[in-house]
Amino acid sequence: MTLLRRSASLLVWLLIAVAAFGFATTEAVAEVVSKYGAWQLGPQAPYSPVAEQTIEFWNVLLVIIILIAVFVLGLMAYVCVRFKASNNPTPTKTTHNTLIEVLWTAVPVLILVVIAVPSFKLLYFMDHAVDPEMTIKVNGQQWSWNYEYPDDAVSFDSLLLEPDEIKDGQTYLLDVDNPLVLPVGKRVQILLASDNVMHSFFVPSLMLQIYTTPGRTNETWVQVTEPGTFYGQCNQICGTGHSYMPIVIKALSEADYAAWLKKAKVEFAMDGTVRPVQMAVARQPGQVTMPVSDR
Repeated sequence: MTLLRRSASLLVWLLIAVAAFGFATTEAVAEVVSKYGAWQLGPQAPYSPVAEQTIEFWNVLLVIIILIAVFVLGLMAYVCVRFKASNNPTPTKTTHNTLIEVLWTAVPVLILVVIAVPSFKLLYFMDHAVDPEMTIKVNGQQWSWNYEYPDDAVSFDSLLLEPDEIKDGQTYLLDVDNPLVLPVGKRVQILLASDNVMHSFFVPSLMLQIYTTPGRTNETWVQVTEPGTFYGQCNQICGTGHSYMPIVIKALSEADYAAWLKKAKVEFAMDGTVRPVQMAVARQPGQVTMPVSDR
């Protein structure tokens, strides 16, 4: 029994240490705005209602998973010690146990119900925008993004910055020339489509991840809670330039957004013409020449 207690105690402390490290890592990266930190294990800090609820659900699942892991590993350790040859010279011949069979059926079902209820609530919450205050259209291209503000007749391409265009504080493969600009606190409906192949619009700190599909318009929504810059990537392999499709969302205060929009209506005014579909051309292994813009 001494060996069993020591094994169980060691197992419990080990799992507690792993769980504590996971929570500590999640807390530590909360200071990093929308970018993954070195050795990050947890999700990015949330900056939208959907992201906040998703992280809460993630934390609940983490606790449930740890409890299940502790129980299963503890049970396995007990069985290994209790029923090894030296402790159990005469093999047990038990074939069934009604109570145990009922428990190992009912308890997993109960756990699944506990997980399913908040999961479905979250799915419905993140599905469609309720009373959106503005609409943004996102169009996936090979290999860049086009953003359109239909209510304000504004449209522009967002292209990856080339290495010689990177300024201090910017990151190659993450920063773009024209970010998607949104006002803080407003519920924004996002309609997504694609000119060519399937892409995926993925911004982890806002918990945005939705496909852009040719011939189909998908919908999601976001309400950014704080000013800042939030980074993402295309999350669906879409060709040779897949890794060159960063997403940058810049959230501004209402006054700053109004000032930006005033300039954007001049710089990115829609003229009613059909926007041509431009393809990136491979130049070297691992590099692409991005679509030409009028920047």
